[in-house]
Amino acid sequence: MLVWGADRFVIGAAATARNLGVSPLIIGLTVVGFGTSAPEILVGSVAAWLGNPEIAVGNALGSNIANIGLILGLTAILVPLTVHSNILAREYPLLLLATLVGAAVIMDGDLNRLDGVILLVMLGGLLYWIVRVALNERGGQDPMSAEFDAEIPEDMAQGRATTWLVIGLVALLASSRLLVWGATEIAVAFGISDLVIGLTIVAVGTSLPELAASIASARKNEPDIAIGNVIGSNMFNILAVLGVPVLIQPTAVSAEVLTRDMPLTIGLTVLLYFIAVGNAGHGRITRMEGGALLAIFLAYQGFLLQGAG
Repeated sequence: MLVWGADRFVIGAAATARNLGVSPLIIGLTVVGFGTSAPEILVGSVAAWLGNPEIAVGNALGSNIANIGLILGLTAILVPLTVHSNILAREYPLLLLATLVGAAVIMDGDLNRLDGVILLVMLGGLLYWIVRVALNERGGQDPMSAEFDAEIPEDMAQGRATTWLVIGLVALLASSRLLVWGATEIAVAFGISDLVIGLTIVAVGTSLPELAASIASARKNEPDIAIGNVIGSNMFNILAVLGVPVLIQPTAVSAEVLTRDMPLTIGLTVLLYFIAVGNAGHGRITRMEGGALLAIFLAYQGFLLQGAG
């Protein structure tokens, strides 16, 4: 339900924006990025509202680790990914900056409402910059523009688009509530912390929309969208999935987050930059590199679950 709801929500939102005259490139870089992160945002918010804010922290970092290790790793094993878009090359440093800011606000072992405001203000600034870049690229030759143009519905009636938008949102809300309920019950039954549940089951579950979107894009020979989905989603995860829940309920941050989870998140983000951008600004994620990313993710999950047991 979570995957299906996210898909319907993205289709409805993207078609609505296109009907309003928004360019496919702007829709792809903003609406689609938000839509694929909607499960993480809603799950984190529901978890905070129900008194389990550590699930939100684990979900934010765990989803970023899953997006790079599991999703890009598995996608590159199936179809090697070559980066063509200049926009992506300019977005990578922003993703790294967002990740470092996320690390900075949790460094004191606490996430409060001021931290949430800082993260969301930065998200607004990054979205403004991304829209400016997309506006400058209108009519340009960036490959990502053509890829989004082919993917975003252009002949969907507004009534149908609104229906899918509402149905997708309702499905996301319901499935987010179910996922948090199931995750917390598993945590209690097996004596596993909310943080580890957020980093494992919840993170993988909420990352499934990105997995489906990236594999589908790669199979259609749209590698820039496949990688762009992950970059956009990871920015939303760090800034919104951490930011929104702490506005609902501030939380202390476990020492493991500072010594284990955040360093791995930063390390994978830096690694992605070097293998996907390359020296000339246009890199390639080969099957071997995809296998290495997937191996890192599986080893990390195994370490978490072994420690939890």
